[in-house]
Amino acid sequence: MFLLCFAPFYCLLYSTNSTFWCRYITVYLYTSETFVLGKQRKIADYYKKQEMLLEGYTEMDTMNSTGFFPGSLTKDEMKQLAKSERVAVLVSNACNLLLFGAKVFTSIESKSLAVIASTLDSLLDLLSGFILWFTSNAMKTPNQYQYPIGKKRMQPVGIIVFASVMATLGLQILIESGRGIINKTKPELDPVKLNWTIGIMLLATVVKFILMVYCRRFKNEIVRAYAQDHLFDVITNSVGLAAAVLSVKVVWWIDPTGAILIALYTINTWANTVIENVWSLIGRTAPPDFLAKLNYLVWNHHEQIKHIDTVRAYTFGGCYFVEVDIILPEDMHLNEAHNIGETLQIKVEQLPEVERAFVHIDFEFTHRPEHNTNV
Repeated sequence: MFLLCFAPFYCLLYSTNSTFWCRYITVYLYTSETFVLGKQRKIADYYKKQEMLLEGYTEMDTMNSTGFFPGSLTKDEMKQLAKSERVAVLVSNACNLLLFGAKVFTSIESKSLAVIASTLDSLLDLLSGFILWFTSNAMKTPNQYQYPIGKKRMQPVGIIVFASVMATLGLQILIESGRGIINKTKPELDPVKLNWTIGIMLLATVVKFILMVYCRRFKNEIVRAYAQDHLFDVITNSVGLAAAVLSVKVVWWIDPTGAILIALYTINTWANTVIENVWSLIGRTAPPDFLAKLNYLVWNHHEQIKHIDTVRAYTFGGCYFVEVDIILPEDMHLNEAHNIGETLQIKVEQLPEVERAFVHIDFEFTHRPEHNTNV
């Protein structure tokens, strides 16, 4: 902005052309408008975050007054939700099996690299579906002796294995497509085979789109992984079909090029999924707005809380582990202090983002930390 304001005084010495001034005014107005819009966007984002924070505080006030998280599900509703999630997984696996058989037929008939890439993706859908099904069922059989804190970490681990397999598929497709370009491989499609290919691939795309919309209704990470896979299939089926048809109608190299695009998309998508789930397993801290909400909840939990020593939340799978240190009066009876701490723990664990909460009670906060921090 500074340069734009003072540039005319320097340029006036060298140019009196009206074209220069028109260009300068255009650039100045465009830059000013961009600056103002960018500033307004930042202000809007700031107030949106503040509004969300206030909504979080309101939820915490409701919890402190009622003892329950607003909008929490009853046991019957949770059972119904779990049943719906199982149905979504079973339907996805059944459709993956049927579509895989149809796409194998299409691949044999067409010899299209892009269609073969899509078929290999369907094969790995079955494998990854088994992985996710196994982890989902393993989580439902708790063993408090071998797994004292539950098996929810199996969920992101299963997704990481799933994503790694999908990324490996993308690399293999990339290699085969490169060979196809070198060898000038062209699909073998007569009019009848072309119609079959179009019909089957369109059917697969429509079915996958419907499944994607259905699975996105759930918050369960495994079901949402299926939704992401269905979206991926919609894209790969569309690209594969377009590449196969255009390679016959236009030019041969569109088919391996389409397969390369599918491979690159596969690697990028599932690499990001791996990174996201790895972050969830390594104990990364919760965002500041969630920590602020926790502090608000803890401070307003009971009038006898004199000080908050520590509020810590970190990822340990799909949800957070929370550690809270509160200061109570030194002369308070043990049973009263215990009740305050226990009710706070129960309250924090009602938050949908929290898996477990630990509440530590103390009578002063000037001591050194009790735990070893060299971890």
